[in-house]
Amino acid sequence: MIALFVLALALAMDAFAVSVVQGAAARHGWREALRMGGAFGLAQGVMPAFGWALGVALAGVIETMDHWIAFILLGFLGLKMIYEGFQPDDDVPRVALDGRALLMASIATSIDAAAAGVTLPTLGLSVLLSCVVIAVVTALFCVFGVLMGSRLGQRFGKRAEIAGGLVLIALGTRTLALHLGWF
Repeated sequence: MIALFVLALALAMDAFAVSVVQGAAARHGWREALRMGGAFGLAQGVMPAFGWALGVALAGVIETMDHWIAFILLGFLGLKMIYEGFQPDDDVPRVALDGRALLMASIATSIDAAAAGVTLPTLGLSVLLSCVVIAVVTALFCVFGVLMGSRLGQRFGKRAEIAGGLVLIALGTRTLALHLGWF
């Protein structure tokens, strides 16, 4: 069971980082924190089941592409945040990631979870239980991340949004670099 929690924590880190960034950029409260936590938790919980279902037959294909997909999606979101960070402040309150952008972010941060799903049977636990634990851990971390980011955003404003975009690009680049063996 400890291995499952470690896996859940590791898989939640990218979604947590995106949540902190979004909270800082748009300064959200509990409602948006729960919305984002739910979206990221659901994606992180479903993707391992998806990966497990695909099984070993397609594991090689997923493994050869997951880093590129994460790199492109996180890079796109990061560039968008940096661009918005350099735009003049309008007195219109910022809104959360819309449905499409939240879906993209959820998928981008859960691609590795699909690959990890292939290994779930090695934990000796139910695949369903494993997916539920991964989903709950991710959701809790993301709710906390949005709320924490919101406090940081009030303090640092546009700089937090630009830094957040750089973090997203760095996460995507790190994922790509690790999979390509640059580190």
